[in-house]
Amino acid sequence: MAEQENKAVVQGMIEELFNKKNVDALGDFFAEDMVDHNPPPTDKPGLEGMKEMFHMFFNAFPDIHIEVEDLIAEGDTVVMRGTTTGTHQGDFMGIPATGKKVSYGEIHIVRVVGGKMVEHWGVEDQMGLMQQLGVVPS
Repeated sequence: MAEQENKAVVQGMIEELFNKKNVDALGDFFAEDMVDHNPPPTDKPGLEGMKEMFHMFFNAFPDIHIEVEDLIAEGDTVVMRGTTTGTHQGDFMGIPATGKKVSYGEIHIVRVVGGKMVEHWGVEDQMGLMQQLGVVPS
């Protein structure tokens, strides 16, 4: 049953933080001392850095949405494959708003202990995103 509970933590994080944009719920899903092997591009460590990252995405892509395609759990490890969509309506890492709709895939692996994510690895199609924004040629 623990695997189903761990999957529910990851699914809940996607829905509450990304799709409902409730950054105040961050501590409900992430341990304060979580180890992020792909840390966000912010100046602050830990949950504060994550909050900054979420706000950056929400300002740049106010309609951002993640559709979970696969959610697989084994022991304390959960793998999520999803598709992120949104419209570039604000500054994103120095790229002014383009008004372009984007869609890119991502895969995340997290370890869940005591109902919170304690470790994270992630891969996003950053090249595809930059091509869609027109920053990098196709």
